[in-house]
Amino acid sequence: MRTAGTERHPAGGGAGIVTTCGRRIAVRRLRLATADRPISRIALDVGPDRGGEPGTWAALTAGEARDLADLLLRHAGQAERGAEPAGPAREAAP
Repeated sequence: MRTAGTERHPAGGGAGIVTTCGRRIAVRRLRLATADRPISRIALDVGPDRGGEPGTWAALTAGEARDLADLLLRHAGQAERGAEPAGPAREAAP
């Protein structure tokens, strides 16, 4: 069951969601034109919360974005089943 809506932004080619705690998370492709070769990244922008606390952003390589997607999917499945995450480091979400 989804608890947040998905938004599409055709002009920027990105998409985003608004979480139940009010943060907007946007995902876009970032292209930087350089003289020798273009650089392509996936930009992840976590906006401010309802109280105005600032958000953050990250620029990920395609491989890093896939690794993050894999982690999110595995943890989502574990959360749905009520299982504990595997591995030594389990941090609480802020």
